[in-house]
Amino acid sequence: MSVLDTIRGPSDLKALPAEQLPGLAEEIRGFLVEQVSRTGGHLGPNLGVVELTIALHRVFSTPADTIVFDTGHQSYVHKLLTGRHDFTGLRTKGGLSGYPNRSESEHDVVENSHASTSLSWATGIASGRRIAGEPQRYTVAVIGDGALTGGMAWEAINNIAADKDLPLIIVVNDNERSYAPTAGGLANRLATLRTARSYERVLDWGKNTLNRTPVVGKAMYDALHGVKKGIKDIVAPQGMFEDLGLKYLGPVDGHDEQAVESALRRARAFGGPVLVHVITQKGRGYTPALRDEADQFHSVGVINPETGLPIEINGRSWTDEFGEEMVRLGATRPDLVAITAAMMIPVGLKGFADAYPERTFDVGIAEQHAVTMAAGLAYAGLHPVVAVYATFLNRAFDQLLMDCALHRAGVTFVLDRSGVTGPDGASHHGMWDMAITSIVPGLRLAAPRDGDQVSAALRVAVGIDDGPSVIRFPKGAAGTSIDAVRQVGTLDVLADPDTDPEGDVDVLLVGLGSMAGTALTVGEKLTAGGRRVRVADPGWALPVSADLVGLAGRAGAVAVIEDNVSPGAVGSQLGRALADAGLTVPVHGYGLPKAFFDHATRGQVLDAARLTPDHIVADLEPRL
Repeated sequence: MSVLDTIRGPSDLKALPAEQLPGLAEEIRGFLVEQVSRTGGHLGPNLGVVELTIALHRVFSTPADTIVFDTGHQSYVHKLLTGRHDFTGLRTKGGLSGYPNRSESEHDVVENSHASTSLSWATGIASGRRIAGEPQRYTVAVIGDGALTGGMAWEAINNIAADKDLPLIIVVNDNERSYAPTAGGLANRLATLRTARSYERVLDWGKNTLNRTPVVGKAMYDALHGVKKGIKDIVAPQGMFEDLGLKYLGPVDGHDEQAVESALRRARAFGGPVLVHVITQKGRGYTPALRDEADQFHSVGVINPETGLPIEINGRSWTDEFGEEMVRLGATRPDLVAITAAMMIPVGLKGFADAYPERTFDVGIAEQHAVTMAAGLAYAGLHPVVAVYATFLNRAFDQLLMDCALHRAGVTFVLDRSGVTGPDGASHHGMWDMAITSIVPGLRLAAPRDGDQVSAALRVAVGIDDGPSVIRFPKGAAGTSIDAVRQVGTLDVLADPDTDPEGDVDVLLVGLGSMAGTALTVGEKLTAGGRRVRVADPGWALPVSADLVGLAGRAGAVAVIEDNVSPGAVGSQLGRALADAGLTVPVHGYGLPKAFFDHATRGQVLDAARLTPDHIVADLEPRL
């Protein structure tokens, strides 16, 4: 039996002799490579936190103590050490989540995998336990240096530093990366801390040499020791944290388990907020990950564990289509600039960054700053393209509304991973963007149905200079193009009745974005049942166009199919537009309900939401 097999909870880990811990760490890394290569998941970050997580669970006692991971993609080792050894269904329906999950374990707390939130969570938990008379229960926030670039983290630090007896420990897991290398002034400061230890050598010399000097040696050493703070500020500015009022420990080698354990025990004994700076290596122990300069296997699909190469190539993605069009546009539009929030590669901007580095900005995990900065760039005469995951636009809604829309800033937002994303679960589904952007005055939103339409929409969007524009598309392969049979003004008709193609119909099906294919299948099934059906793709879905209202007026009913929360989204907007036009055509909306969906395949989530052709036909046909 391996050492890992004997670990069914933190108590087993605490009982393990220290000399067995290096072997356990090696077993865990082998387990992660073997299992994650079969299912896909966040491999690189977890390989980097093995010793750190072991030390955390040997020093603290969850669930009495609380560990909050920021972000949760570094929690696989935590799952193993808290008894969850079955990774065969990782990130699949019924299997382990890729993030902490309260339904899995009492040791898990924060399920939201949006970054930079851990310090606020931890402040609330620690403060609440102190009020409840339980100050002996410690709270630990494990935050990556990438997540520490987020403004919300610093809002929390501002409060934490002022609360001198809060039983809270901040562990900065510093691997110089979020998805890719961490950028910005904070990253530069941490880099100095990692590399500059000159002041330690100076003080060691003072202690060992000056103290041996007769008469004046001790006084000289005391004077030197008295300026230690000043030397630190110059050479290794951990004074940045100490000036905020936080006790600082480190830097600590994050792969020396005993050193990490010692630092954490000192932090626990301090009796107030402490920051422990731990240096780790993303992808540790797995050569293919370490050789991957892009993101060191931050997230992988199914791979060959020996080589690290993917088992299947899925073809061109929606992201590829966007990224390549950006490069082409950049050649003819010197005013075009790109902004992302620590996700240059995942959102497809690496090609643009390589070609036009002076016009590319990675602001770190700071979506609010990114959006308002874009408004400033627009004011300066440029056209910014802000590329983020759809779920992360939620974090910057105020800036979209008040900084971009109110000021009629020509900013294009490209929302990758819109709709149902699948295995990453509730916090990563991009299912709110159409609903929240539908209330923004002057905003225009496109939902391209295929890769060709992504390029076409982007060419239009970068020409909009009197307000924000949005382009949304899903995760994965773009698939084959869907041709229009004709155009009606600004929208594409994808299918018409065989007889009298331009006549009135029983139902107009409006398929938005990636749901256009679903609308076509629904149309085929209804046509087979004797209904006259037209299928349309508005392309630019918001605001609702007069062309779509006119086409809807020639139908007995309208059904809008969208992979977004249905209340308040395009179906609702079309219903309002028809009413404003004096038309009484019923509108049936088919979208996602107001619910949080667990990790599963995209198809499984859509089936659970009754957003598949058979479900839609079964509901719609009796209403016609």
